Amino acid sequence: MKFSLVTLTVVAMCVAAFVATARVSASPVSSPAAAAKQPERTLYGHIKSLKRKGHTFEMRFDPAWWLTGVTAERAKREDTGSGDVTNDYYIVDEGHRLLTYVVRTNAHVTMVTRGQHPVTTISVAELAQIVKGKNPRHRPLLERKAGFWIRIGDKYPSPALSLDQQYQP
Repeated sequence: MKFSLVTLTVVAMCVAAFVATARVSASPVSSPAAAAKQPERTLYGHIKSLKRKGHTFEMRFDPAWWLTGVTAERAKREDTGSGDVTNDYYIVDEGHRLLTYVVRTNAHVTMVTRGQHPVTTISVAELAQIVKGKNPRHRPLLERKAGFWIRIGDKYPSPALSLDQQYQP
């Protein structure tokens, strides 16, 4: 019971930290009633596979906690003995349980790239190739293995609506 309460508390703090600092592109909400109609979830983690399944893609996703501030310091101290949090974030990836999400072919995808445009919008099909270790359009990718923020819809099959790679200094 204690583990579940601690886990829920940490998850709640992570979500609060993300909401405070997120730059996920979403339509502005005009009223609290409109906000109640959009109960989407946002998760951070790593895409382990992304494969076409008929008219959609199937993604295997390893969720993690992106922690900042005091939460990051204390989690790192508990894990390593040092509370020094470089760049004010610490990622906790304990379970490595892969979750399956449907990804529509028109989902919004951004990757961190080098050069004049540090963020590049790509297709889900191209991301699937990048996840496999390929780079079909020869993009100047900054990091292939950096995590992603995924936004999950609330209607069955609860698809991933957007996948935005997180820059990690």
